[in-house]
Amino acid sequence: MALRMIEIVVPNKQANATVQLLKDQTLLECRRVRLSDEETMVRILLSVEMCEKALEVLSKQHPGKHSHVVVFPVQAILPVEDIKEKAESEKKQAEEKPPERIGREELYESIKDSARCTYVYLLMIALSTIVATIGLMRNNVAIIIGAMVIAPMLGPNMALALATTLGDAGLLLRAFLTSLAGYGLAIGMSVCFGFILFEIPSLQAIRSHTVVGFGDMVIALASGSAAALALASGASAILIGVMVAVSLLPPLVSFGLLLGTGHLHLAFGALSLFLINLVCINLAAVMTFIFQGIHPASWYEKGKAKKSIAIAIVLWVLLLLTWMGFLFWKGPFVF
Repeated sequence: MALRMIEIVVPNKQANATVQLLKDQTLLECRRVRLSDEETMVRILLSVEMCEKALEVLSKQHPGKHSHVVVFPVQAILPVEDIKEKAESEKKQAEEKPPERIGREELYESIKDSARCTYVYLLMIALSTIVATIGLMRNNVAIIIGAMVIAPMLGPNMALALATTLGDAGLLLRAFLTSLAGYGLAIGMSVCFGFILFEIPSLQAIRSHTVVGFGDMVIALASGSAAALALASGASAILIGVMVAVSLLPPLVSFGLLLGTGHLHLAFGALSLFLINLVCINLAAVMTFIFQGIHPASWYEKGKAKKSIAIAIVLWVLLLLTWMGFLFWKGPFVF
């Protein structure tokens, strides 16, 4: 069972009020530790599912800048049997079944850094583009999968989806610009490689990424949903990141290679596959975050989030349907 430890330092005169406020929550343990004549630390042990509700209560009670709330993951606790029994008892007493996921704040902190456009991110994009180009040129699936392992495309896309869900304009802009920089770098490098390498459209590994299929869309939807579920549950999303990169990097590199060789018709097919996969991944991730009950804390932020979600979903669905209709009319869309 996943546990969290919450610590908050408050003035001594507020310690009793904080403890009384938390007694209405489903906690495993709540202790006060006197730090000095002025400050007391309140330490709370609870299950990961109940962490978000407790943090909402604390943030409303202590909105000031001087009352910092810190959340720690609990690796182990003894005796295990006592904690398990108490946790089951507290769950039965809870009025509502808690969501089986980590708290909103913890999820936000785990994703927000991946939206930053750092030199490490750009370097990893460059390296994965080089490896993917070699894999496509050799028709070697193992090398292409290796490129997917090092491609850092999971973070910015999940940050974009979470920002849409929470209506966070700042995170949305950072994630969008970071993704744009990575995609632009991959396209620029692959166009240069295509211009140098010339005759490559005959290679099956490249041509396979120039046709949009219904199965590709299903894979992209499943990848986006699985990535959001893994992050929301606090599980490792490394392998899921490979699936996300599989839907994005090979068609993107294929587009650049074909564009560099002047094969515009095939390049358009690769670009179509990339764009449809990108929309499907983000659409599935947003819907999964919503299904998991992830939303802002305040009513004002909820209003902004609803507008953000509505605009994003309508825009993505219209874009997806329009592009699919155009491709179906043109011919390169297969079922």
